[in-house]
Amino acid sequence: MSSTMLSRRAFLGSAAATGAFVLGTRLVPVSVFSQDALAQGPWEPGVYLAILPDGLVRIIAHRSEMGTGIRTSLPLVVADELDADWARVTLVQALGDKKYGSQNTDGSCSIRDFYEPMRVAGATARTMLEQAAAKTWNVPVAEVAARNHAVVHGASGRSLGFGDLVATARTLPVPAAASLQFKKAEAYRYVGTPMPSVDLEAIVKGQAVYGADVERPGMLLASIVRPPVLGSTLTSLDDGAARKVAGVTDVVKLAEATAPFGFKPLGGVAVLGTSTWATLQGRKALNAQWSASPNASFDSATFRKTLVDVVHTPGRVVRTQGNVDATIGVGPTHEATYYTPMLAHAPMEPPMAVAEVTGGKAEIWTCTQNPQAVQDTVAQALGITPEDVTCHVTLLGGGFGRKSKPDYAAEAALLARQVGKPVKVVWTREDDLQFDFFHAPSAQYLKAAIGPDGLPTAWLQRTAFPPIGSTFDEKEQYGGGQVNMGFTDLPYPIANLRVENNPAPAHVRIGWLRSVAHIHHAFAVQSFTDELAALAKADRVEYLLRIIGQPRVIDLAAEGAKGVRANPQHPFDTARLRRVIELVAEKSDWAKKPAAPGRALGIAAHYSFFSYIAAVVEVEVNARGQVKIPRVDVAVDAGTIVSPDRVASQFEGAAVFGTSIALLSEITAREGRIDQTNFANYILARQDNAPKETHVHVVKSTAPPAGVGEPGVPVIMPAIANAIFAATGKRLRDLPMRKVPMNG
Repeated sequence: MSSTMLSRRAFLGSAAATGAFVLGTRLVPVSVFSQDALAQGPWEPGVYLAILPDGLVRIIAHRSEMGTGIRTSLPLVVADELDADWARVTLVQALGDKKYGSQNTDGSCSIRDFYEPMRVAGATARTMLEQAAAKTWNVPVAEVAARNHAVVHGASGRSLGFGDLVATARTLPVPAAASLQFKKAEAYRYVGTPMPSVDLEAIVKGQAVYGADVERPGMLLASIVRPPVLGSTLTSLDDGAARKVAGVTDVVKLAEATAPFGFKPLGGVAVLGTSTWATLQGRKALNAQWSASPNASFDSATFRKTLVDVVHTPGRVVRTQGNVDATIGVGPTHEATYYTPMLAHAPMEPPMAVAEVTGGKAEIWTCTQNPQAVQDTVAQALGITPEDVTCHVTLLGGGFGRKSKPDYAAEAALLARQVGKPVKVVWTREDDLQFDFFHAPSAQYLKAAIGPDGLPTAWLQRTAFPPIGSTFDEKEQYGGGQVNMGFTDLPYPIANLRVENNPAPAHVRIGWLRSVAHIHHAFAVQSFTDELAALAKADRVEYLLRIIGQPRVIDLAAEGAKGVRANPQHPFDTARLRRVIELVAEKSDWAKKPAAPGRALGIAAHYSFFSYIAAVVEVEVNARGQVKIPRVDVAVDAGTIVSPDRVASQFEGAAVFGTSIALLSEITAREGRIDQTNFANYILARQDNAPKETHVHVVKSTAPPAGVGEPGVPVIMPAIANAIFAATGKRLRDLPMRKVPMNG
């Protein structure tokens, strides 16, 4: 086999007759790209799949690739159900287009939501190819079957390649989805088998195209000074020195942003030039003054006290059963308050976008998790329709939820229209950290009445955090659906239970970050559970299994939870939660706890994105209170697994991500301005403090696929906190836990 090598510029200029932006190449014959083959026209039995007359199978990758392997995993499902030869499959990255369904690569839902549609796509094409072969040979369709890129007639030994059947197949009616026969799991060749990423070779050779790699003829670079406090506006500007910088071509004022901010650009002043260096130097030379803003009163230390105070007062009841007030005052009680700070997404690749605007239409190239949101946001900014916005999706150097919020693409579009040339907006690391859609700071208060057996007889918990809804409605102060992320769905069968949500205003843009509100809710609930186990002098694993109780399917609505809808495909089954706890205890050698001073294990378990996860973390705390993590074990039940190696990678990454949150990362603010500017003061886990070993143990399951990208994060922080307590006797309830106080 040979491969077609394309330069970055050629990648961006070609669409392989599909109208889509091609990213990465498969090792396929050069002939498949020939004009003769393309001129005959592909057969498209659905929006995700086409087969060319020479037999090449073209699969549309409609989700965004940011290291999860989704550009490989979803097409693998199609290819397996089709019974295609993976070496004769090529992938095309889809443009933003509603015909593909949701393209928002967020919420750990790509495999979960599109496993079945991909199976249907593959099975539909396979069925039609088999019907075409049966028609060609005049034999019953039951006598033929697709086998490795061909259809064979077992009785006679005849065989026809996929390409040979295209002309006949395109004349047949598309079968109803209900009539399709799917392959048995044991017949899969790709699903459930480790397969290399289709982008791997291009990435390791430096040929992969990310947002920053996009170049357009005549393109200008842009760097933007944004209002330093949310809601402040430009009052004066002296751009004389900036315009004198060599390479600077223009200085442009952007329209002021007003609440609700949504995904709109924040406004400010853009310096445009012929190089990134020129624009950054011109930006430094600007003298811009800003108005006051109500958000200038925002101080993160003061706001922390506000959150802690509010959760000690009654809130809006979101789940209730029994009589908590009558029970919680009887016998011994335990209470605790937890706090988690603001966090930034901080993907390795900051936001980037290139825009061209001509004739009332916009064309965008960007590292986005949601090209349809790019279409909508750019259209709103320019006053055109989403259909007039073409969005090309590059590879993403990380995302974590930040790149589903396309304010940066709208900035590029507005500037391109203003100057009449293609414009690339370049966000610096400082821009990325200071103008993020931040993960909210939060506080939780928990209180339990404890029975003679050490288990709670009553349980009260409250949560407060500026909600994501505030970004779209500045008056919103309650958590909405985020309260259902690890808080209302408490899996413990406690007769007297009340869950409350307290209000909290937002002073910055709030957005979803990897695992969203599960971050703070799992930290509080699993830490508090460990505290109760400690009071009971119980083994933590045994106590966790006891408090979860006997296996059952939880009907949260029937148990008093408001706004929670059951998902028949994904019932909340505590038997599966118990199984991952038992598995991780076994694999981590929980029964053989470390005997060395300052060294211990901690456990936490959590249900999120329909997946069941348990983690055991080993910590080592030295005499100075510094924490090291020799080993992490994670047990995972995420239903049917498509790419086991990608699943392992996601949970290995989640262990590092969670360690950063637990021990290191924090965004603070004074007078409404974000303090952190770069990785020197927004600290992420590095080699010296990341887990030394991470072992991922996957439960084999035939249940429908569940989430993978996010569920590994929530268990890490409480498992670390619980391990620190086991090692030192110090209970830390505030994140980040940068140092354990060893004295006092």
